[in-house]
Amino acid sequence: RDPEFPDRFWLNPIGVDFQLISVSDLVCVDHSGEVVHGEYAINQAAFAIHSQVHAARPDVIAAAHTHSIHGKAFSSLGRLLDPITQDACQFYGDHVLFDDYTGVVLDTSEGLRIAEAMGDKKAAILRNHGLLTTGQSVDEAAWWFITMERSCQAQLLAMAAGDPVLIDPEYAELTRGQIGHSFAGWFSFQPLYSVIVREQPDLFD
Repeated sequence: RDPEFPDRFWLNPIGVDFQLISVSDLVCVDHSGEVVHGEYAINQAAFAIHSQVHAARPDVIAAAHTHSIHGKAFSSLGRLLDPITQDACQFYGDHVLFDDYTGVVLDTSEGLRIAEAMGDKKAAILRNHGLLTTGQSVDEAAWWFITMERSCQAQLLAMAAGDPVLIDPEYAELTRGQIGHSFAGWFSFQPLYSVIVREQPDLFD
């Protein structure tokens, strides 16, 4: 979400690899889809989802979504993450399953359905699609996505090996309160951000 104009938000350009995108490549759009800043075209599917999440959730500054390997593999199971690790507890009672798939999300009405399904939760598993996370900062949204992807990977590995032992609901909820809040998400991303700044300074051009 743009810090000066909250009815606008920034998207990655379509057709540019993630590894090559720099700050100057980002595209600013309004909620009608009009490009107000940027030289690239936007991904219509990204607009359809992100515009509706931002419109429905004034508290959301950033949303993260991509088709990560373990996230989309886990999404095909049509289930929520189980509290089998400390990290997974960050999403305990704070993520939803969007239990539907009707093709590529090109219409904002489908994005609205996703936003409505999310309610006030910080993350969603989009069945047969992938993961979607939100945050009160870019840092937080990014960290929840990274952690959710890793949690999907961990659960897939654990399920392949046997029957994972679930953390008791009382302690899963306690753990979420300890490390699943907004500041924890922001703070946890800072070491990785420092590495990015040092190793890939050209991303900020």
